Amino acid sequence: MNEPDAPLDRRSARAGRSFLARHRAAVRVAAGAALFALLGGAMVAVGASTAGRMPVAAVSPTAAVPAASAQPTARPVPAATTVPGRLRTCSVAGLAADPRLAHFQAHVVNADTGEVLFDRGGRTASRTASVLKVLTSAAALSVLGPDYRATTTVVAGSEPGQVVLVGGGDVTLSRTPSGNESVYAGAAHLDELARQTTAAWTAAHPGTPITSLVLDASLFGGPGWQPGWARTELAAGYMPEITALQVDGDREDPYRGTSPRSEDPIGRAGQAFADALGGGVSISRGTAPAGAAKLAAVSSQPVSTLVKQSLIVSDNAVAEMLARLVAVESGAGNTFDALQQGIVGGLEPYGIDTTGIVITDGSGLSVDNAVAPAYLTRLFVKVHRREGSLGVIADGLPVAGRTGSLSYSDRFAGANAAADGAVFAKTGWIDTGYTLSGIIHAADGTPLTFAVYALGDVSDNAKQAIDTITTGFFRCGDNLSNN
Repeated sequence: MNEPDAPLDRRSARAGRSFLARHRAAVRVAAGAALFALLGGAMVAVGASTAGRMPVAAVSPTAAVPAASAQPTARPVPAATTVPGRLRTCSVAGLAADPRLAHFQAHVVNADTGEVLFDRGGRTASRTASVLKVLTSAAALSVLGPDYRATTTVVAGSEPGQVVLVGGGDVTLSRTPSGNESVYAGAAHLDELARQTTAAWTAAHPGTPITSLVLDASLFGGPGWQPGWARTELAAGYMPEITALQVDGDREDPYRGTSPRSEDPIGRAGQAFADALGGGVSISRGTAPAGAAKLAAVSSQPVSTLVKQSLIVSDNAVAEMLARLVAVESGAGNTFDALQQGIVGGLEPYGIDTTGIVITDGSGLSVDNAVAPAYLTRLFVKVHRREGSLGVIADGLPVAGRTGSLSYSDRFAGANAAADGAVFAKTGWIDTGYTLSGIIHAADGTPLTFAVYALGDVSDNAKQAIDTITTGFFRCGDNLSNN
């Protein structure tokens, strides 16, 4: 029904709705075509404006278009979830600040996991004092082996009535009577060597006496005194000249660990042997003739025993004996200058980086030796695990409050006695430093390896400061904080 009175625009709207109703499909097709044309023009315009600046990938007219409902590609997930490190809360920072420690270096490792728990200059190589004996011992066990023995021999000389005493590097050879122990328990004795010599000589030369004795100490080269050592150590009784032929570590008193040493250890040994032969023989220096007949021989205790004798009371003479034999046996040479190559080479089989290690002697008396605390902690992990023959070192270490140089009244006393029986470590002392390194069986059951250096202008009380921080490590165990 028409509405003649309606306004023109209303009539037009109604006419439009009627047209759409009758031609809806056609209108949709037309609108889509218009929209496609408009978008296409825009794309061409964009393409023209970017021509020459970015390549346009060719699209196949038959390529499938992804459905609008397709899910986006999943984000990559890390292969492993990061685990936050343990927060350790047991601090020894106050103990580390003790001025008695002077220039302080330390390194502590969990021996089970290998994790570094505490580090203060741990990778800086510094003088070690007698802790160096641990490296000497490890090299001896590697190069010589635990069963090696140093042998002193007597051979026939090149002249009638002559014998030659040939030093094999055994500084423990004793002039005390057999059955009467010197400071070195189980050492070989000169009187036994003289008995064998006399018997063999008499059998080979009946009716002809021994009239001359030649002393051959050529196995070790000179000098016998390391240039970095204070000469006062000789008279004080801490160190002998290092020679391949000597008796009782050249002690004046063979029954005392600390006893003055002589200026001529070879001569002292030669006179003692001449007396054991019955006297009346001339004494000279020289070398044994090639291929000379052997008349007698006696041998030291095995290296496994010598290592313990060196470590337990920090015996310098035995440590130098082992160091020099390592150099000789490894082919490095027979002087102090050969020790760097000999000992460092002997440490290589343990698989620990030896970069920065400086070896000038075998005992640690020289200030020129240098070893990083971190090297010691890694070596002691292997000692703790008794790898190879390193269990010998573990068995030879002084024990706090119990044995050796850690049993003295000024070590692990007072409150530090809490760690008695739990610290197995090598002590060290020279004028410019005190050191301690080894294994701790901590209060929580964790095995720790550690090294502590107090270097510089130090006094005797540095030992107590070292014991105190070591006891701190013992109390903290695996909860030791590096802060």
